[in-house]
Amino acid sequence: MARRESQEVNAGSMADIAFLLLIFFLVTTTMDSDKGLGTILPPYEEEPPIDNKAKNERNVFEILVNANNQLMVEKQEMDIAHLTEATKEFILNPHNLPELSDKETRKITLLGQRQVSKGVISLQTANDTKYQVYLTVQNELLRAFNEMRNDFAIRTFGKEYNDLDKNEKDAVRESIPKLISEAEPVKIAAN
Repeated sequence: MARRESQEVNAGSMADIAFLLLIFFLVTTTMDSDKGLGTILPPYEEEPPIDNKAKNERNVFEILVNANNQLMVEKQEMDIAHLTEATKEFILNPHNLPELSDKETRKITLLGQRQVSKGVISLQTANDTKYQVYLTVQNELLRAFNEMRNDFAIRTFGKEYNDLDKNEKDAVRESIPKLISEAEPVKIAAN
């Protein structure tokens, strides 16, 4: 009786199929997108970063969020709902109050000499601050600057900020600079 030899499986095409399946799954699957704030960082400059202690205390709008998610603005407790208006009041300083930000004269393209705020927003959170509270504070600050820039655009150019051309937008941004300094989270007492 003759013995039958066992047949070998051709494994050469199996590697090709596995490779094709790998490529298929890489192409068809979606990755979770990152969540967080879409913030555009300013370009790198050789100048040292803003040092809040070296700046005139008058020009620093201090915002602290403690571990209980309570907001302290200029050493006084404040509801987050009032942060937008308080920020606008500090930056614009319409009545030139000595406790609010100072102004300096700058030459602005398209607008000439203008009074511009020297105010800097200083934001510091506790390590235990909830992310949602941090986002809410950031949104209120962003809303304040967007409203100030939109109002300035309407007064100066007669149209809303989003309807301006690039040069006009640059002039508005130079007139109302958004200077926000974020310090590393620290252990802030919760009272």
